[in-house]
Amino acid sequence: MTVRLRAHHLLCMLTFVGEGYTSAFTDNYRNIAERLSDGEEIKLVSGPDDICAPLLGEEEPHCLKVSVIERDAVALADISTLLGEEIGIGAVLVPDASLLAKLRRNFAGGEIRHACLGCEWGELCSRIAATNFSGVLIKAA
Repeated sequence: MTVRLRAHHLLCMLTFVGEGYTSAFTDNYRNIAERLSDGEEIKLVSGPDDICAPLLGEEEPHCLKVSVIERDAVALADISTLLGEEIGIGAVLVPDASLLAKLRRNFAGGEIRHACLGCEWGELCSRIAATNFSGVLIKAA
């Protein structure tokens, strides 16, 4: 199988330590973290993805907001620049040790955190990056 992720979740996954919006959200994300840690491929999608799924039943899902769609565009641009190639919707990435290390190194350095500006999880992610990503649930296969 393939994990469907929107672009800004490529950043969020780097610091996921098991915290989230709701218990259903967190349980779902933990399952996705296991799949990614086992080397399951990532397919980039536009809009809500596998991580968003538990939130889509809300009256006004966070995942559909314009600010979140803009966050995706900024993340996609930063990651494309970092990888030196145009990455777009439909692209498939393998979350191997090399990719995760490169993303985490540049996340910690701030080079790919433009999409994180104004995010409510920003401080938590900064603390996790400052501890060399201690406790993260997504590990390289």
